[in-house]
Amino acid sequence: MSARGLVDKARDCGSRDRRFESCRAHMNLSTLIEEIPRVGPQSQKKLKRLGIKTVGNLLFHFPHRYEDFSNLIPVSLASNEIGKTICIQGKITGIKNIRIFKRRMTITEALLQDETGTLRITWFNQPYLINTFKPGDFLFLAGKMASKNGKRYLSAPSYEKIPAQFAKLEEKGDESKDSSSPFAGARVYDSTHIGRLVPVYPETEGMSSRWLRFIIKPILIKLKNDIPETLPEEIRKKNNLLEIKKAIWQIHFPDSLQEAESAKKRFVFEELFNLSLMILKEKITLAKEKTKSIPLNLDVIKKFLDLLPFELTSDQKKSAWQILKDMERPMPMNRLLNGDVGSGKTVVAIMAMLNTTKAGFQAALMAPTEILAKQHYKTLTAALKKFKLKIGLITGKENFVDGKKLKRNKLLKKTKEGEIDILVGTHSLVQKTVVFKKLALVIIDEQHRFGIEQRMNLARKQNFSPHLLSMSATPIPRTLALTIYGDLDLSLIKEMPKGRKKIITKIIPPEKRGETYDFIGKEVKSGRQIFVICPRIEPGAKKGLGEEQSSLAHGQEFSWAEVKAVKEEYKKLSKDIFPDLNVAMLHGKMKVEEKEKVLKSFKNGRTDILVSTSVIEVGIDFANATIMMIEGANKFGLAQLHQFRGRVGRGEHQSYCFLFSESLSNPRLRAMTISQDGFELAEKDLKLRGPGDLTGQRQWGLPDFVMASLKDIDLVEKTRMAAKEILRKDPELKNFPLLREKLEGFQKKIHLE
Repeated sequence: MSARGLVDKARDCGSRDRRFESCRAHMNLSTLIEEIPRVGPQSQKKLKRLGIKTVGNLLFHFPHRYEDFSNLIPVSLASNEIGKTICIQGKITGIKNIRIFKRRMTITEALLQDETGTLRITWFNQPYLINTFKPGDFLFLAGKMASKNGKRYLSAPSYEKIPAQFAKLEEKGDESKDSSSPFAGARVYDSTHIGRLVPVYPETEGMSSRWLRFIIKPILIKLKNDIPETLPEEIRKKNNLLEIKKAIWQIHFPDSLQEAESAKKRFVFEELFNLSLMILKEKITLAKEKTKSIPLNLDVIKKFLDLLPFELTSDQKKSAWQILKDMERPMPMNRLLNGDVGSGKTVVAIMAMLNTTKAGFQAALMAPTEILAKQHYKTLTAALKKFKLKIGLITGKENFVDGKKLKRNKLLKKTKEGEIDILVGTHSLVQKTVVFKKLALVIIDEQHRFGIEQRMNLARKQNFSPHLLSMSATPIPRTLALTIYGDLDLSLIKEMPKGRKKIITKIIPPEKRGETYDFIGKEVKSGRQIFVICPRIEPGAKKGLGEEQSSLAHGQEFSWAEVKAVKEEYKKLSKDIFPDLNVAMLHGKMKVEEKEKVLKSFKNGRTDILVSTSVIEVGIDFANATIMMIEGANKFGLAQLHQFRGRVGRGEHQSYCFLFSESLSNPRLRAMTISQDGFELAEKDLKLRGPGDLTGQRQWGLPDFVMASLKDIDLVEKTRMAAKEILRKDPELKNFPLLREKLEGFQKKIHLE
């Protein structure tokens, strides 16, 4: 490059630096990432994939672990560490590129010297480094020691240049620091990438932790003292938590692992405190709403129970009583009905709907999928046939009333005029076009959260709020119930209906596969039917999985090549293993009509084996299905495996659950063979993998380390008590404006619906 070119380049660099400093001077937490110099359009896209849109998002994008590059060793000791990762520092005394034409490779070779000796440094296919480093430059290096043909060298290390002002200081020596080493001053330089505990962040393709450190550090230096403290001082001091300005620095660039843990403790506490505060405030708000008291009609309930072909369990009776008595109160019920798969939650919900309609009001039942909504519709129609109620179904494409198809506008008109007693549907229920005349009860099935806003959308044009009953077949451990469902009263159904046989559960290793197929063939010939579950649809497809996307075990690392695909499995079973049997396939990408056709064929006994993704995880109830065969069972969490197993064992015949896996020692699979108690398994899953796997971590918006902390019952109760204390003194948070503002942002971030 010419002298003029070097001058122009220096001028451009100086101009960029001045622009950066100028922008940084006016930067705050709400500054958009588009306004940050050195963050170009491509980097902006990558940051947004990580959910980072503002400077505040960037600073609160916390590391998930640290690499310890703080233990610097003298160069003279490096040669003894072959195969190990080491950290050194020193001065470049020479650098060159070596071109190996046969291998189409360039090797950059440098010599690094400290006061104890010299070491060879090697980088591969990074020829530009010869322009990055010059003899006399001081560096931190971290990499693995290697040896070839008797020559020892540091292979492809990470690097960080020590600024010139520090380098000059070391060359002169610094008597004030009482150091005899010409390089010792480098140790006081506040490094970013090496020579310290180095933060490693959640990354995305094309964006490294090194780049994130490069961007975050100068912004953090500028803003760390300007970040407002939103945690009330009395709570912070009582729980021995760091101030925000110290915590935000120590979580990104900690002085020690102890400091990193202290920072993490502060942010975990704060996030759980905000979660508790949000939930408890919602409970207070709801208590102020007006509702209609629904008197308990014992005659109607007794008539319904007399028509049932079975007797309710004691847990069902207790839960029904709690719900019906709750609805007599003048404040809206907000209750979670939590029960194991097959425990009989639906019949309890039907009693609540029947009691509501007989009091002259309407009820709505919302399900997450069309399959489940239609099943509920059929169940309600059959169970309440003797009570002459108008029951409707509304989904994305179809509408029914009393078993007959109806145009959407006619169904909406009947609902608005109060002619429909019970309306079942998917999220179509909360559309603006759906208006009820006197909606007094909303039941949500398999939706973990349903906020006040959605409730109000359903009850639009009414002067009262409906009662709310949420149902979940995912057994909830006490810790999660306290945290996630703190604003809900809890009804538990742990007791299973009488006469249910224990499902025999076995782990099937590869060598037992043929024997198991023989058993399945005999079972089909005796009239039984089989479910086969595979984790995904097509080989190599990681995206666009449709409605079963969320069912994949979150946060697990596994090879997609090992996962059995539904289409592959269907082909193998129908052509190679069971060519004489009727095998069908079901997955979330199929059209609704196709799914219904497949399920109808299975229900009518025309299909022997149904190969499916986790689309059948909930709401499928076929009494003749006796075997649940799960391919790649170790890819699923305990809660989901238990849900799959719950699809069989619903009839009079002995049922089986076969867990196909190459790992016989997997703790989740072993737990499945030992226990059939969903609550016990949920506790086990919580300990093994964390709450995100029970509730769908991607729906939360909480950092991973906060999610993991939900397992700590003492911490959960501490944050809950702190939130209660603040709200007791100041329900509207008038004395805590910064906390109130933070909470509003927190509510937007958290997605529990």
